[in-house]
Amino acid sequence: MTLRKRLLKSTPVQLAFAWVASLYLRLVLSTVRWEVSVPSTSQRLISENRPLIICFWHGRLMMMRAGLPRHRIVHALISEHRDGLLISRVLRGFGVHTVASARRRGGQSALRTMVRLLADGNVVVITPDGPRGPRMRAKAGAVKLAQLSGAPLIPASGAVKRRALLGTWDRFCLVFPFSHGIVLAGEPIDVPGEATEAELERVRGRLEDRLNELTAAADAHFGQPTVEPAPVDEPVKDRPGHARA
Repeated sequence: MTLRKRLLKSTPVQLAFAWVASLYLRLVLSTVRWEVSVPSTSQRLISENRPLIICFWHGRLMMMRAGLPRHRIVHALISEHRDGLLISRVLRGFGVHTVASARRRGGQSALRTMVRLLADGNVVVITPDGPRGPRMRAKAGAVKLAQLSGAPLIPASGAVKRRALLGTWDRFCLVFPFSHGIVLAGEPIDVPGEATEAELERVRGRLEDRLNELTAAADAHFGQPTVEPAPVDEPVKDRPGHARA
């Protein structure tokens, strides 16, 4: 095990990193002038305290908190890997609860937990391309959760005027403080409980397309070049990542 991995597994190092990341995210959220645009159909579901599944691409996680409803209880699905645990500590500081998902157990426990949370009227957040990509390609997990729970999918994305795109698999968008930002949400996507596998695949493709359209529109709002999705046949990255579907 390398020194870096040993340090990242250290609880004091994780706590210190989470503290610094929380401070930076708090600075970003408080100094960026955010514009949030939500269509009336989705806004009505939010106002009525309906259960919702909000979907963000992994690379736009820094915009997520700005676009989430403040008066709702929110749960995010996070990998059990050490990177996911770091993100979990950061999110908890902003009032976002987390649900741990372990790939080695097939994610079934987390799926059942999220179905129960949605049955209680909560909001669940998922990154459909997490935790390891391919970038901006939706996996089936969010659609399956919507089918089992009856909760609609709300695609959302965001962009900022001042940013850096990191060289990570997801081209993570690092938001700079004292900037302008926008979060765009889409129309709700319903998934019938009796949907066939072919119908579920069509919904998955629709969710992916809508997330990419919202991302491109948000980037275009600031004249930024948009990030392109990974090739369809790009393999999953070897290293674990963060939030997952």
